Amino acid sequence: MGAVIHADLPRFIAFGEALTDLIRTGPEHWRSACGGSPWNVAVAMSTLGQLSAFAGAVSQDPFGADIWRASQEANLDMRFIQQLPRPPLLAVVHELDPPRYFFIGQDSADLAFRPEGLPAGWTRAVRWAHFGSLGLVREPLAGRLRALAQALKSEGRLISYDPNFRAPPMDSRYDDTLEQMCRMADVIKVSDEDLRGLFRVPDHRSGLAQIAAWNPGAWLLLTRGAAGATLYHGVEEVTGRPPPVAVIDTVGAGDTALAGLLDSLMRHAAAPAAEHLRWALAAGAAACTVEGFSAPAPARVAALAEAVEIVGN
Repeated sequence: MGAVIHADLPRFIAFGEALTDLIRTGPEHWRSACGGSPWNVAVAMSTLGQLSAFAGAVSQDPFGADIWRASQEANLDMRFIQQLPRPPLLAVVHELDPPRYFFIGQDSADLAFRPEGLPAGWTRAVRWAHFGSLGLVREPLAGRLRALAQALKSEGRLISYDPNFRAPPMDSRYDDTLEQMCRMADVIKVSDEDLRGLFRVPDHRSGLAQIAAWNPGAWLLLTRGAAGATLYHGVEEVTGRPPPVAVIDTVGAGDTALAGLLDSLMRHAAAPAAEHLRWALAAGAAACTVEGFSAPAPARVAALAEAVEIVGN
């Protein structure tokens, strides 16, 4: 076990999976990278300056050791990561353009995560709890996380949710979880591609309307890649375009944009929606300027935020 990094308990915790991406870079060449949407969000929040933790389980083999080491380097609170003698969760990316992948994770460590093993008093310290991605699909972990989200919500904690659509796990069997999480979340992040997959429709706008009907009071961030993003909150609607950057890799850009929004809400809750969107778009753009997932520093985000173009509100 690594040393506890933070004396204080974290104000932000992302629950779900950390995994290893195995990426085919040539006919006989592969590289590995630490990933998983909730883990990415936790790392980005820590890099932006929030006391942050990823709460989940990883394996004790070299794949899990890499995630453990990367979590330490990102200054996450290590008391929330459980290392278990189980296989790793792997995402095998066998084609890059367009991305094609499959998951290997039968009886893997992530499924055995136990919230009761977390540090005493953590529920009193946390302000925001994040959920989404494969953790809410794969049982028995999914049931534990849904119950935990409901319990935290009932205690007055704020919930963020990014479904992070993945096929085939998120088919019609995921519909009830999607509605439950959308109804309880204070922040919901979706892409246009997510909406088409989640609702099995050709036009993402019908899925967006359904989420807005389920929870009209939530902050709802719709991302559209290079085309920009729209942030909805009640009757407010503001659209922006990302700052011009040399895009090297879009891995983790959506996770980092969500972290930018959450960081802005935690620091300046009463700021106008346009300012929250600026920070989200700048964070997402900064993540695109390096190879692989790399969370940007606040100074980098602040510099890019000035170049975000707000085109409607």
